[in-house]
Amino acid sequence: MKELTPNQIVRELDKYIIGQNSAKKSVAIALRNRWRRQMVKGRIREEIMPNNIILIGPTGVGKTEISRRLANLAEAPFIKVEASKFTEVGYVGRDVDSIIRDLIDFSVQMVREKKTKDVENKASEIAVEKLLDILLPPITRKPKPVGELEEDDEFELRHQRTREKLRAQLLEGKLDDRIVEIDIPSDASPMMQVFTPVGIEEMGMNLQEIFGGLMPKKMKKRRTTVPEALKILTQQEAQKLIDMEEVVREAKSKVENSGIVFLDEIDKIAGSNKGHGPDVSREGVQRDLLPVVEGTSVVSKYGVIKTDHILFIASGAFHISKPSDLIPELQGRFPIRVELSSLSEQDFVKILTEPENALIKQYTALLATEKVNLNFTEDAISEIARIATEVNTKSENIGARRLHTIMSTLLEDILYNVPEKDIGDIEINADVVKDRLEKIVQDEDLSKYIL
Repeated sequence: MKELTPNQIVRELDKYIIGQNSAKKSVAIALRNRWRRQMVKGRIREEIMPNNIILIGPTGVGKTEISRRLANLAEAPFIKVEASKFTEVGYVGRDVDSIIRDLIDFSVQMVREKKTKDVENKASEIAVEKLLDILLPPITRKPKPVGELEEDDEFELRHQRTREKLRAQLLEGKLDDRIVEIDIPSDASPMMQVFTPVGIEEMGMNLQEIFGGLMPKKMKKRRTTVPEALKILTQQEAQKLIDMEEVVREAKSKVENSGIVFLDEIDKIAGSNKGHGPDVSREGVQRDLLPVVEGTSVVSKYGVIKTDHILFIASGAFHISKPSDLIPELQGRFPIRVELSSLSEQDFVKILTEPENALIKQYTALLATEKVNLNFTEDAISEIARIATEVNTKSENIGARRLHTIMSTLLEDILYNVPEKDIGDIEINADVVKDRLEKIVQDEDLSKYIL
């Protein structure tokens, strides 16, 4: 993070997201401020709170993508949740504390994977030795008095030479076809699974882990190939080398100091339904969100998680409601508001060609696997962008996601026929695009259901 200045963060986001410079600038400052806070000395560091952000804009303009790429840059625990799936405490449904429990679960998994990579070489060495013990069991003999002639010394030397030959063959892949029998932990009994429904998980408890510690793990035999056995043994040894207490400590620190929660569809819980009975999906959820966003302690199976310094990025289209329809207390917890603009025809041209994950690059790579060279002319790209803009204007505006439906329809026949026909090079020009899509665009019913 020290090397990533706000300018550099924006440049990294530019590789995947077109336009929306004000949103990129806001999240870049927020990310840099997190590093700055951790560098601050003294008690004031705990007083510096993150400035949570609301991204306002129609669907498909890059709100979620900005947050996801931001988390990847920071190597921070990140979770995306829909505000509309939560209910007020006391009703059946997910409560808002489960957001933090899911975040710590993800963080533990992330740290564990990183630690596994760190010990991978050591684990692989131990796994090779264990596999050699299976292929050529070690000699077991009784100890003899010191000085007495060992008649089987020569046998042991031959055994050692054979083991080294097997090691060389194993590393060269010459034993890949051999089948070996290894011990692996058996699955949990069905009785244990009965006691671990979603409700128990929401309480932050894991009965399987609790009872698992009281009973020895059952092992079962499994016959598998040498490469698969080596992979399984390496995973088992890596888990033994990892200190899970350290993993949990690091995961909690990551969540509490650099966790990011992306709260989508916050406009769906804006406003209230006064006069129509209890509304468990709106104002009640907002009030439950307040302490989590402001800073509270959430109990999880990994201990108590403090949410004071977690960055919350909310987003919503706000077509029907406005940010001011949120309860005032929650509005105050999201001081930074950024409006994202709708995408223009020129934006669509850039989206199709410039990002590292551009759709045209994706389809070109897919068809290259079938030895087909797909090429789009400039006028074809312009025509696709024009059609996307036209359909978004006529029907629901779904932003850049419209390009997925158009590209899928445009290339449907090619993707279907390629495996069985020797097509070779394919050039898509404006005439091909018009021929394939113009009738669909003109017919409003077809356009509605196909594009």
